[in-house]
Amino acid sequence: MDLLDSILNSMDAPPTTNEQQKTLIKKQREMVERMQNKQKEELLRFRKYVEERMGRFAKDDRTYIEFQPLDKVHRSVIHEIAENGGFIAMSFGREDEDRHSVVYKKEHPPSEDEVTARRNGEGWSKDIAKEYCERRKERLAHEQSLIDKQSTSEAGSSAAHSSSTDASAEVKPTTNYKTKYAHLIGESAALQAARKTETNISYGFVPSKNKKDMRSIEQTLADIQAKKRLKLQLQQQEQEQEHELTASHAEENHDAEQR
Repeated sequence: MDLLDSILNSMDAPPTTNEQQKTLIKKQREMVERMQNKQKEELLRFRKYVEERMGRFAKDDRTYIEFQPLDKVHRSVIHEIAENGGFIAMSFGREDEDRHSVVYKKEHPPSEDEVTARRNGEGWSKDIAKEYCERRKERLAHEQSLIDKQSTSEAGSSAAHSSSTDASAEVKPTTNYKTKYAHLIGESAALQAARKTETNISYGFVPSKNKKDMRSIEQTLADIQAKKRLKLQLQQQEQEQEHELTASHAEENHDAEQR
């Protein structure tokens, strides 16, 4: 026991927190709280700005409005307000560089050319729309020419095959294979035993024709927005349930303390 006491007495005592350190920690906490409150106020102002802008957008003749490049938090505010207002919101550009949001009216969704152009960083205007329209026409014409060439080559090969079949039809064998191999296949051909093979169009549990997504861009966007709304509603319900449980526990604790 004396040895243990001597060892403990020889050890240095833990450092104590002086008043200056306490004051410094308090100032740091207050600074963090001020920054958080400032961010909340800035987000509230931004939300109000987006709501006012979308309110004007709903009343005028514009088909879309475009926002400046923003971070992920501000873009999420735009998408949330657009979804609640019945609009279509999409983001284009590279993250932390020029990622921005574009809001469309549901009756005027973006075309495939516009989505492709914005994803390529080219923006969208009448000149760009005309350029993409010409590109699409050239691509379709090229594909049609390839199809015509393929059909012509197939017609030529089928004609050559038919001519070769006609030429070979004139050649008559000198012996009959049925007579030669009668001891193996019998006297009559086994046509009745033959089975007609057919291609099975289903692979796995789902037919292959059902695996193709036949939805349009508008329908796909609408389904995505519906899923987001459902997810948001479920999250809100969970939060409300948590608040109710917390409130009930607080009331029980309060009643227990009063008792």
